[in-house]
Amino acid sequence: MGKIKYLAACTGFLLLIFTQTIHAQVSLQPAGILLKDVIITSKTAESQLMKIDLTRVPANTAQDLLRKVPGLFIAQHAGGGKAEQIFLRGFDNDHGTDIAISADGIPVNMVSHAHGQGYSDLHFLIPETIDNITFGKGAYYADKGDFNTSGYVDFHTYDQVSNSMIKLEGGNFNTLRTAGIFNLLPGDQHQRNAYIAGEYNFTNGPFQVKQNFNRFNLFGKFNQQINEKSYINIQASTFSSSWNASGQIPERAVTEGIIGRFDSIDTTEGGNTSRTNLLLNYRYKIDDQQNWESSFYYSRYKFNLYSDFTFYLVHPDKGDEIHQFDNRDVYGMNHKYSKRFEFGTSSLIWQAGGGFRTDVIHDLGLSYVTARDTLNERLAWGNGTETNVNVFTSAEWMIGKWMINPGLRADWFNFNYFDKLDTRNGIQGYQKIRVSPKFNVFYNIDANTQLYLKTGFGFHSNDMRDVILQKGVNTLPWSAGTDLGILLKPVKDLVIQPILWYTYLSNEYVWNGDSYGTSAVGPTRRYGFDLALRYQPLHWLYLDADGNYADPRLVGKPVGNNYVELAPTFTSTGGIGVQLKNGLSANLRYRYMHNRPATQDNSIVANGYFVNDLLLGYEKKSWAFNIQVQNLFDVNWNEAMFAETTRLHGEPSAGVEQLTFTPGTPFYIKAGVTVKF
Repeated sequence: MGKIKYLAACTGFLLLIFTQTIHAQVSLQPAGILLKDVIITSKTAESQLMKIDLTRVPANTAQDLLRKVPGLFIAQHAGGGKAEQIFLRGFDNDHGTDIAISADGIPVNMVSHAHGQGYSDLHFLIPETIDNITFGKGAYYADKGDFNTSGYVDFHTYDQVSNSMIKLEGGNFNTLRTAGIFNLLPGDQHQRNAYIAGEYNFTNGPFQVKQNFNRFNLFGKFNQQINEKSYINIQASTFSSSWNASGQIPERAVTEGIIGRFDSIDTTEGGNTSRTNLLLNYRYKIDDQQNWESSFYYSRYKFNLYSDFTFYLVHPDKGDEIHQFDNRDVYGMNHKYSKRFEFGTSSLIWQAGGGFRTDVIHDLGLSYVTARDTLNERLAWGNGTETNVNVFTSAEWMIGKWMINPGLRADWFNFNYFDKLDTRNGIQGYQKIRVSPKFNVFYNIDANTQLYLKTGFGFHSNDMRDVILQKGVNTLPWSAGTDLGILLKPVKDLVIQPILWYTYLSNEYVWNGDSYGTSAVGPTRRYGFDLALRYQPLHWLYLDADGNYADPRLVGKPVGNNYVELAPTFTSTGGIGVQLKNGLSANLRYRYMHNRPATQDNSIVANGYFVNDLLLGYEKKSWAFNIQVQNLFDVNWNEAMFAETTRLHGEPSAGVEQLTFTPGTPFYIKAGVTVKF
């Protein structure tokens, strides 16, 4: 009840800000699609809803982009440059182990990554270039493969921009951000267009150890309609970043007064990373019923991370700082053919496709170091290649009010690894095939109500180092799940989407790049309930809320000792937005994470939190001004939490197991101005 009163107070605060402005408006018409225009029975209904969300609450960071997905939660715990920890549907996805992420068709997940399987760093995206986000929960999509167990997220950049812009922002903690988009072909928007975008970020953050976070992004895109049947798209991006991190600190270090909440035990944590992407897309319209699409991509990737999770547990004299490094090239391509058939009273769209991805990993390792400099001990060091070849087929048969969607996917993996610390075995390799059937059914009760049932199998691949260690066992653990949902529009300005779901994972393990080993806990099951609400009672007023309940448990373990560590049990996000005709806008956002087990027996609990953000804006034709306030009420909250055994100076050699955490951002304000031309 306290949380409800709290949110009500926040809502009242927002409305108070705009009372004087609202009463003067008699005809308020915001730009973009309205909720009343969304067609529930359309295949693009969820995409239309996401487009509204993006328009009503613009994204300002890569973290904001991920938060747009209903039910998806994130945590940042390494100085801003490390990929976010992702939570979805009762999964602690770590940095991407059980969620497939792509950007314009380029896979973001890194297989056999130095820090963790499926590591997904989205910081190469510039938020102002994102046109839309498509997503799906569960593993029900034939064109999605590795890591698609809890769901997938695809980011799509604008093909063209109507004008150029420059944005400059500054805020607390010596924060500076500048971004720009430049239209290179303003007079030729239909047959050919091109633009470039850039971004620079700097902040020292709220920590005692200055983050000195630097990130530079550059993105370019060119589109050419060759003729009425052929289209080509070429794009390139590059980013690099470096940072210091305060790391995760034990609770006792703060409660005993050894350090403050924003202090560090190891002051030399941090890292640097870079990624360059090249992409070529080609589309060919064979005829009115047939289409072909091809894409070819390349990524150059480097990563260095310095972390310290146990402090003086292993090395009482030098400390336990570790260095994880990754250096690779990624090559891939995807192809898809689609054809439409008409049968009088029904129609069918058939799709078939395939592709491959090869990661050529030049250097992959883990070492104990001191202060990022002195090499104390190599724990792992090697190189290798990992290749995935896949094919899929699916059909959408539309008959009357029904749409029946069967699908089938097959993936072949080839793992090859050379251990530089033990060269006696030479290059070792294993192969594995996974077949994943899918079956979905949709029923349109009327124009405003759609029922659906989704079922299917998915999988995530194991780290190639563990594949070799386990001699090919548990290489591609599979998942199976079901969604039963309804998408309805009871009145023209309200959309409701409740979903009951269930997921089973054959082996819940996570390759731990921090200790060169696998945490294999066996099979798990999850069931839960999602509820999404979107309401626009007036053109200028938009309300949204997402609530997500999950019950994650280990299968075959005694009750009370069967909790899935750090798996979320209840999360909720939402807010209220005002967008006026005179250019004023405001959004009050909230996010809530409930308490969750940090250990298998729930003896250590990761405490939940409730945080509010406020966004204010004023926009005219050629310029805009915005203010962003994070943690509006300056609450103490912990963003990332883990149960770790750590040892501080003077403590017993066995160490102490307790909660370690990274504190969440305190009250923080950032203002910016945008000029369009």
